[in-house]
Amino acid sequence: METYVTRRERFSSAHRLYRKDWSNEKNYEVFGPCSNPQWHGHNYELYVTVKGEVDQQTGFVINIKELSNLIKEYVVNKLDHKNMNTEVDFMNGKLASTENLVIAIWDELEQPIRSLGIELYRVKISETENNFVEYYGK
Repeated sequence: METYVTRRERFSSAHRLYRKDWSNEKNYEVFGPCSNPQWHGHNYELYVTVKGEVDQQTGFVINIKELSNLIKEYVVNKLDHKNMNTEVDFMNGKLASTENLVIAIWDELEQPIRSLGIELYRVKISETENNFVEYYGK
C-alpha cells in the first residue's frame, strides 16, 4: 500500500520579479513592489512529499533524515540566504516567481528521490502565510 511522507524545510531568499525586456514602469505595473530593483525577500517554507511502499524491516517509506539531507543538498543549501535571480544555478534565466521556483525545485529533486526507490509526489512552497504554490509534476 502506497504511503505518503512529507518533510518541511525552511530557507530565506531574496528575489525580484521583473522582465529585462520591459521598462521599470511596465514591471511595476505587472509585478508591483515585487519588482523593486533593490530586491526583496521571503522566509519560505518548503514541503516535499514522497510516496512509496512501507519497508517491512524499518517501518519507513524513507528515513526522514535521509530525505532531509537530500532536500538540503539539492535545494536549501543553494537557496538559503541567496539571491535567487543571481546566485541560484537552477533558477538561472527564469523569472523568479514562486510558480517557477516550485517547478525548478521539482526538477532538482525528482531524480535523486527516484534513485532511492521512491517517487516524488508533491512540492509545495509557502511564500507568505497567505500564499503558497503546489506542483505535482508533469
